[in-house]
Amino acid sequence: QVELVESGGGLVQAGGSLRLSCAASARTFSGAIMGWFRQAPGKEREFVAAITWSGGSTYYADSVKGRFTISRDNTKNTVYLQMNRLKPEDTAVYYCNRALIIGVEGVPASGAWGQGTQVTVSS
Repeated sequence: QVELVESGGGLVQAGGSLRLSCAASARTFSGAIMGWFRQAPGKEREFVAAITWSGGSTYYADSVKGRFTISRDNTKNTVYLQMNRLKPEDTAVYYCNRALIIGVEGVPASGAWGQGTQVTVSS
């Protein structure tokens, strides 16, 4: 079972910043590629960013490149998403999960999700 707890979301004005955190169980986190995904109202969940275990490789959706940065602390079993220059279209519930890399994008490696964290960007 995947154990994930996301936090750090909130309401922010366009152009602002937020830092999301995702704490995972050691069993989920150890050795895994970790990714962030998001789901906006009425839309399917989509890939946002992913990072390999070593942190040496990162992957981003085109829509967030240059604005978002994914990182991880393997001593804390935690993955982060620093979101800068936020836009109203970034409004969504953000989730983390283990990921697989297909080409240059991530797909969820598990069907078990945490509760997510809501990010709302006002214009």
